Amino acid sequence: MESHEHDQDHDEQHIHPEPTSFIRKYIFSMDHKVIAKQFIWLGLSFLFLGGTMAMMIRWQLANPGVPFPIIGKWVFAGSNGIVSPAAYTSLFTMHGTIMIFFAITPIMIGGYGNFCIPLMIGARDMVFPTLNMLSFWAQFTSSCVLVASFFVPMGAAAAGWTSYATLSTQLGTPGWGQTMWVIAIFLAGMSTIMGAVNYITTVIRLRAPGMTWFKMPLTVWGLWLTAILNALFVPVLGSAAILLFLDRTFGTHFFLAGAMVKGGGDPLLYQHLFWIFGHPEVYILILPAWGIISDILSFFARKPAYSYKVTALAMVAICVLSAVVYGHHMFVTSMSPLLGESFMVLTMIISVPACVLFLNWLHTIWQGRLRLTAPMLFSLGLVFVFGLGGLTGIYLADIPTDLYLHDTYFVVGHFHLTMAAAVFLGAFASIYFWFPKMFGRQFNHTWAKVHFWLSFIPINMVFCGMLVIGNAGMQRRLYNPNEYELFRHLHPLNVFISYSAFALYFGQIPFIINFFYSVFFGKKAEQNPWEVTTLEWTHASSPPVHHNYDVIPTVLNGPHEFSNPLVTDKDWLGQCEPLPSAAVVAEKKPAG
Repeated sequence: MESHEHDQDHDEQHIHPEPTSFIRKYIFSMDHKVIAKQFIWLGLSFLFLGGTMAMMIRWQLANPGVPFPIIGKWVFAGSNGIVSPAAYTSLFTMHGTIMIFFAITPIMIGGYGNFCIPLMIGARDMVFPTLNMLSFWAQFTSSCVLVASFFVPMGAAAAGWTSYATLSTQLGTPGWGQTMWVIAIFLAGMSTIMGAVNYITTVIRLRAPGMTWFKMPLTVWGLWLTAILNALFVPVLGSAAILLFLDRTFGTHFFLAGAMVKGGGDPLLYQHLFWIFGHPEVYILILPAWGIISDILSFFARKPAYSYKVTALAMVAICVLSAVVYGHHMFVTSMSPLLGESFMVLTMIISVPACVLFLNWLHTIWQGRLRLTAPMLFSLGLVFVFGLGGLTGIYLADIPTDLYLHDTYFVVGHFHLTMAAAVFLGAFASIYFWFPKMFGRQFNHTWAKVHFWLSFIPINMVFCGMLVIGNAGMQRRLYNPNEYELFRHLHPLNVFISYSAFALYFGQIPFIINFFYSVFFGKKAEQNPWEVTTLEWTHASSPPVHHNYDVIPTVLNGPHEFSNPLVTDKDWLGQCEPLPSAAVVAEKKPAG
């Protein structure tokens, strides 16, 4: 009790006066809600850019040597609108980089992490508002550096989104483009670490009275565990970036070795450093979506999240195990067989808590009174694609099958289902769910559902098609697979995948129109249009005031109090509402 009183007193210190100037209110804001919107706008912009680059990649694979329509003559002016081999290599490098570090991360972690954590734990703001502001501007600076790298001599980075040495050294990719990529990644890492410190401390110190660990919404669990992984493992990526920058700029040989150079560096050192970060990064991206849909499935199934504590502990277990499975990305590097088998076993083990999550979601849905709103549809879509992507990951965890499937489109299909498709659908579930709270307006529900079907069907066609051609042995990153006789028979499938991708791309038009129209002209939203239980819906206005809460709420219940027989006038109970006694309920019940 004393600790909660201390936390409440501590929270009183985090009321900063509402700014009056436009610059302090909307540009250099310290309000977590404004910063969340800044991250989301930035992320959506790069989602469009990265998606457009994906369309260029798929155009080349479906129509090799044919000029890219409309904008190709400007983007690829040096090759008469045709995607050249050098441009193709740069496209898939920057597409992966943008989608992971500059689209998903800003939307899911920077955007909804900032917006949800203080509101859902009953705090007035982040514990470090100034650091929060700096985290956005570090990300923005990083974004500017990355965009500028497209316009330097010799073009943008072209060593793959992982930028393996020695391909990413001056020997493999000379020019400023790759160096600017390294700088951008380092700055993005700085932003992420600043945000992680803020999220971890805010959840520990500023929870409302009564908000114990197992009364937190699962959304907060997912975002908090993500922050812990970021704080632990993004510095490892930062160290790899520093060493690579030194190799490229000052002639050091951390990652260079062999007859051509006078150094005793080790290219595999880069892979170790990258994947020590890179595999936790998979869970860094998906944990927020897991937490969010764990809540949304409960909210719209109108029943408590099945085995809430086990779900939270399963996410904790995945968080811990994610640190010790990275070696499965390196099965083809001739690592010690004993070490390889250890990583294989650990990777199999991490699938156990992931299966627990999946089964808990299914049990939450089972026999629920489903409300098929847009957030619920996107959440159900995430459950499907994650289950499919998770099953395909079992093959890649096994050394014999990975040796065959490694570097094929099977890997591309797998990680796009688990990361891209699942996080993509989770991001839209989040946007639609918190849209009324964030903007104070309601979106068009019909067009939101149209957007779901225009996204869900093509996204499965795209990545399941990749599983098929990958199983047939087609390697990734080939500029023109038709140059190889053994892949020519797969061209019709490549065409099918590409046109499915085009359908997915243009299927986002209803979202864009609906989003912008609703932000400015949508009808005013109610405080709690979804009839759900968490603090941001029951105690904060739509949109919330600058300081979130006039009085810090006291939490009495968990986040999923639905269909309780003691509540007779509705099917839910807010986190701060006292549970009526049986005597009160008996009085309310009609006679007979």
